[in-house]
Amino acid sequence: MTIALDEFARRIRLAALDLCHCKRTSHIGGALSVADILAVLYGDVMRIAPDLASDPVRDRLFYSKGHACVALYAALDIRGFFPAGGLREGFIADGSRFTSHVSHRLPGIELSTGSLGHALGVACGSALAGKRRSLSYSVFTVLGDGELDEGSNWEAILFAAHNRLDNLIAIVDYNKLQSFGTVEAVTGLEPLAGKFRAFNWSVIELDGHDLSAIKSALSVAKARRQGRPHCIIAHTVKGKGVSFMEGQLAWHYKSPSDADLHAARVELGQL
Repeated sequence: MTIALDEFARRIRLAALDLCHCKRTSHIGGALSVADILAVLYGDVMRIAPDLASDPVRDRLFYSKGHACVALYAALDIRGFFPAGGLREGFIADGSRFTSHVSHRLPGIELSTGSLGHALGVACGSALAGKRRSLSYSVFTVLGDGELDEGSNWEAILFAAHNRLDNLIAIVDYNKLQSFGTVEAVTGLEPLAGKFRAFNWSVIELDGHDLSAIKSALSVAKARRQGRPHCIIAHTVKGKGVSFMEGQLAWHYKSPSDADLHAARVELGQL
């Protein structure tokens, strides 16, 4: 993989915008907030490639915020997991595997997600299996902040620490907005880092749009096997990269119009 991480993230954003525009779908705000995280995971940190999709020692990503599917689909498309043009043509088409929430029927995707609060528990099972089989892979999971309202996540957080799953790295896309308002107003999470530390996780907080910081934190967490699972709290901005979408709850639901897409492409340097 030779593409620069900033260019990888830019291409994820452009592809996500195009998909939401051409198919009139939603969740572009959360797709833009997670783009930098996915660029680092697929562009540098994870041991994964199309020819490794079934390798028992490949790294795994369980993408819990499956409603923001366009960002993950775009990252996999850039990495060559799908035939050229297949994603744009097939996205949400009748009978297509490119569904509007992430589908495991596609190469490179470990788990169908979108029903929130499930992926972390499955990631724990995968991490536990890796340890018991003495396999070297790392397990990553990307969580939305709003889905931390789900009690199943906190059961999994307890389970991971109890079983010393130091091959597990959870990344919280902490963009501070969920479907019906701010995270603080709906169900406040703070002190989020303190909660994870109290559950005996290793925690790093960072700017979720600082590619160098993300790369450093994930590389350290992947290499460090000291008996504790890892949490990366990535402070992000919903709609990041497109000024009129940034921090706006409406873009949890809206799809870009022709004018919106044009303006976004200008901001992202495509036009």
